[in-house]
Amino acid sequence: KEVIELKDMIDIYEGQVLSRTLSQNENVSLTLFSFDKDEMISTHQSEGDALLTVLEGKARITIDDTDYILKTGESIVMPALHPHAVYALENMKMFLTVIF
Repeated sequence: KEVIELKDMIDIYEGQVLSRTLSQNENVSLTLFSFDKDEMISTHQSEGDALLTVLEGKARITIDDTDYILKTGESIVMPALHPHAVYALENMKMFLTVIF
């Protein structure tokens, strides 16, 4: 067991979106993501409710065609079965918790 800084567990690479799964089972998924500026995850939906927390940077989160701008330390819930997308307004790292 050790204390960790989530944002230090994933790096940002030019032109890429990276993910690192910390834990996953039939009930929950814990995943770190990193985005280079202007990279995105296009509109999709999930079977589970998701809590997105920006660990570093700034992002535009679109849920049901409504845009939300989040910066470091801010979070938003993306409800199950609602279309959503993530766009990095600057280099960005996020932590995603999905409950199925």
